Amino acid sequence: MRLLLFTGKGGVGKTTLAAATAVRVADAGDKVLVVSTDPAHSLADAFGARLGGEPSEVDRGLWAAHIDARALADRSWSALRAQARSLFARLGLDALDAEELAVLPGVDDLLALSEVVRLGSSGPWKAVVVDCGPTAETLRLLALPEAAAGFLGRFGELRKLAAELARLRSALADPDVTGVRLVLTPERLVVAETRRTLTALALRGIRVDALIANRLVPRASRWSGPAASWLRRRRSEQDGVLSELDGSVPLPLRVVEHRPAEPIGLPALRSLADELYGADDPLAARPDTARLLSLAADGDDQLLTIAFPLTPDAALDLARIGDDLAVTVDGVRRVIALPLMLRRHTVTDAEATADGLVLRFAPGGEERP
Repeated sequence: MRLLLFTGKGGVGKTTLAAATAVRVADAGDKVLVVSTDPAHSLADAFGARLGGEPSEVDRGLWAAHIDARALADRSWSALRAQARSLFARLGLDALDAEELAVLPGVDDLLALSEVVRLGSSGPWKAVVVDCGPTAETLRLLALPEAAAGFLGRFGELRKLAAELARLRSALADPDVTGVRLVLTPERLVVAETRRTLTALALRGIRVDALIANRLVPRASRWSGPAASWLRRRRSEQDGVLSELDGSVPLPLRVVEHRPAEPIGLPALRSLADELYGADDPLAARPDTARLLSLAADGDDQLLTIAFPLTPDAALDLARIGDDLAVTVDGVRRVIALPLMLRRHTVTDAEATADGLVLRFAPGGEERP
């Protein structure tokens, strides 16, 4: 089963593009489930159909559902919360402290992601397409399996949940299973957030398959008058923004022009999918096999490349913690276990390159910041 996650800044059109992708997969003869975890509930609007928490058939081969994360938390977390509260009480905490500690931050998102996996494994789907919430919520959601598994794994009563989260984390980090499509509009502020999202996802080992630039104004080369002049100027600005992005990020970039009417309903979504994918397979993964870490020798030194994009204004911090390296970019932190051969080496230099962050390790000596 292929898992595709669509996310982006709020209002860029990710819901519509996720729905169009699901329609294309179903039209190819495959069974597909499209699920929304976005509280905005707009997936039902895109199809012009009612959706609930369980998959319902929208068209031949196409099912859709909307996950109510709050309702899941009310229904599913209560038993685990009671176990955590009991455990904390046995550790000597008073009733109020135990109650407060039993509330796991982000549990709504965590349960929503687990529900996506449950729904995906409950049917004959070749693919599950997920309309995620806005970027910030999605990043928190994708980070939760790793963070929560480490927290819950310390307590015997909750180790089963921790093991489930570890399996979920493994699926999210497997490029043959999961791909992320980042949706943006061609505006500098949106592109800046997209770059930060790429870095944050790379630090978490999650693969981005493609960028999708939505709502480009149509070209007006054959038109005249003030409106045509405005369209040409605006499209030129958008093309410039996308050219800069395309030249700095080694990812496929797909573009979709703004439409005069909202693409609602199956015919409109099919037309949108044709523009988005052409003759390409919407389930195809990015062909390269770039890894987060790669190592190369340079004389007696070793060069460790951490492959994630860095913007010129990124806030970067590095810290050596024993045999680990803590990398923090714009507030997102990843602790990376150093390869065995580097554990007796020290960092002597760091450089941001087109390939990512390159660290120079020298044998022995004193580590320089």
